[in-house]
Amino acid sequence: MSESWGKIAFEQAPLQIIDGDRGTKYPQKDDFTDSGYCVFLNTSNVLSDGFNLFQCQFISESKDQELRKGRLCRGDVVLTTRGTIGNIGIYDESVPYDHIRINSGMVILRTDKGKLLPAFLFQFLRSSFFREQVDSLRSGAAQPQLPIRDIKRVLIPFPDVPIQTCIVSVLSAYDDLITANQRRIQLLEESARLLYREWFVKLCFPGHETVPISDGVPGGWARKPVSALVDVNPRTPFPRDVARPFVRMEVLAEDSMVIDASSDARPISGGAKFRNGDTLLARITPCLENGKTGFVQFLEDDEAVASGSTEFIVLRSRTVNPYYVYCLARSDSFREHAINSMAGSDGRQRVNTKCFQQYLTLQPPDDVSQHFEDKVRDMFEQVQSLTNYNQALREARDLLLPKLMSGALDVSRITVPQEVAA
Repeated sequence: MSESWGKIAFEQAPLQIIDGDRGTKYPQKDDFTDSGYCVFLNTSNVLSDGFNLFQCQFISESKDQELRKGRLCRGDVVLTTRGTIGNIGIYDESVPYDHIRINSGMVILRTDKGKLLPAFLFQFLRSSFFREQVDSLRSGAAQPQLPIRDIKRVLIPFPDVPIQTCIVSVLSAYDDLITANQRRIQLLEESARLLYREWFVKLCFPGHETVPISDGVPGGWARKPVSALVDVNPRTPFPRDVARPFVRMEVLAEDSMVIDASSDARPISGGAKFRNGDTLLARITPCLENGKTGFVQFLEDDEAVASGSTEFIVLRSRTVNPYYVYCLARSDSFREHAINSMAGSDGRQRVNTKCFQQYLTLQPPDDVSQHFEDKVRDMFEQVQSLTNYNQALREARDLLLPKLMSGALDVSRITVPQEVAA
């Protein structure tokens, strides 16, 4: 049996809306460091459904103490209010930093936990109910904004705390499983990259004890330019009137092979062309510096050619296997070489693809290459399987969310998802 409940405006809800410090002590460029006492959030750290703290900027303890407002407490929810509006994060126990502040493009939502659970508020902010209100309230064309005066007008469902707890429990089961799968994905990819480093950088490949090494090249191996092993931006003919998936730069992950999503299919007219087994390498700064690289294995047809931004480079295996190519593209020395080749004066420097003719790498013999492929292929396939499962979990969760929030669905009748083998 379903049950509906009323809504109240944020202004009447048991929560505070806390702005960041915008005074004269606001941090300047020289105040930020790559490590330190207090994380100072920027827009790249707050996504549509949680924090991304893979790369953070920090301020010192003395600078932190100079600021009056904007410091997070456990249980706080962060909402972006300028530029990209409506991104959210919850500062729960899973966040590893003890000191975090928001910047001037965000607010803190701090609830009275005895009346409004932070996790319930976080789930509401994910819902279409909230997104639709944001779309109607936002202002500013060049720089969209959501002022506090408008945030106060947002309506939120307000069931009793026991009902909030049940709803959070169901939705959190999806979130927890997605997070567990993401950890498995990270471990699988790390294992593949460690194996590459062990075999092809440290040269501790199977049987290396009996193979002579001369000038850093094992017997039977060859040192060649990347362009001899890999096709760079290969040309592939295709009908221009056939719609193909299109991948934008922003969906390439910074710390994973996973390509998060593709937009609607469209007829191909321009952009980079790729297929399953290709590696997509960011071409512009700071995307390359941040590590954006993806491995294509999401297309339904292995022969299908998809289209993407001209701001990444397609690397296609020629004489080495695709998994070797991806791990090579992720290696520090390869990335540093590509970064050093960048040129341009418009603030968006680009990799010069001719640099791949100068970067030398080792080509292993066929038996070593095949052995590596056999060991890592399953890792890559598990990553894609887990990625597909996570996408299905997100879709199921997002369908449940508005129904649970409105009371249209009886929370006691929901079966939570279970972990499955990749």
